Amino acid sequence: MRVLAIDLGGTHARCALVEGSKVLQVAELRFSDLRFLAPLLPQIESVLRGLMAGSTEPIAGIGLGFCGLVDARVNRVSSTNKKFIDAPGLDLPGWAREQFGLPLLLENDARLALLGECYTGAAQHETDVVMFTLGTGIGGVAMVEGRLLRGKHGQAGVLGGHVPVRFNGRTCTCGAIGCAESEASGWSLPLVCAEWPGFADSSLSQGEINFKNLFSCAASGDPVSSAIRDHCLQVWGAAAVGAVHAFDPELLVYGGGVMRSADAILPFIEGYVAQHAWTPWGKVRVRAAKLGDDAALLGAIPLLKKELQDVR
Repeated sequence: MRVLAIDLGGTHARCALVEGSKVLQVAELRFSDLRFLAPLLPQIESVLRGLMAGSTEPIAGIGLGFCGLVDARVNRVSSTNKKFIDAPGLDLPGWAREQFGLPLLLENDARLALLGECYTGAAQHETDVVMFTLGTGIGGVAMVEGRLLRGKHGQAGVLGGHVPVRFNGRTCTCGAIGCAESEASGWSLPLVCAEWPGFADSSLSQGEINFKNLFSCAASGDPVSSAIRDHCLQVWGAAAVGAVHAFDPELLVYGGGVMRSADAILPFIEGYVAQHAWTPWGKVRVRAAKLGDDAALLGAIPLLKKELQDVR
């Protein structure tokens, strides 16, 4: 089965031609203006046509992972968080039929990434999984008894970054207070650092404030960086325990750019969950994602395969 896949993130779109468990071709678009999606569709269309032109096999459809809330029942974006604010009003399946003569299925990008990891990555043969993506924001998604958790309003399980971990924390972009994302994500890390006592005298303050430099400075013995790193680890651990208590997974999978420091992150989370989660049945396993940026692209295969089988 050969499909086109689109992973529409907060700053870019990755478009690919995918077959089986392989990404055959991929092209990436970077966007300078993220307010509206409609003006960007011609660019995406051009890239997809180029991918189609290189295919010698028929294409079954298009799978699109979107960085917002998606109602898969009606195949539409239902809500966004200040990016692509026109997306809920766009008929993207209609656009795909008109431009390419192909069916298009929409899904939240984190759900699509988990489908990819279950299909051919770190969660193969697993039925009860929670996946977190640690990066600019914090993505979360849950699978229960082999089915993606969606809920009546399409937002069940996908707001792992917006679970409150501090009742008196900082305000998040979603409007809530003390979300995991507002306490330990790529966009909030500079805010956390600016408020940390003694930060101006730390080695981290001398360069770009990101997780790569945070973990590097902490590993070199900088005490302020170590304290901020530990704060982030505890936030991620608290979010993990919340997910375990909410969704009863046997496996936690972690992906995203922050996982370049997986050697420090995964053992901490595994130990934190073992200590604080109530799981009398046994121990929750913790594992790094395998597919990287290709996870959502490969998730388009099982997404479309199920839909086409249901139609038949």
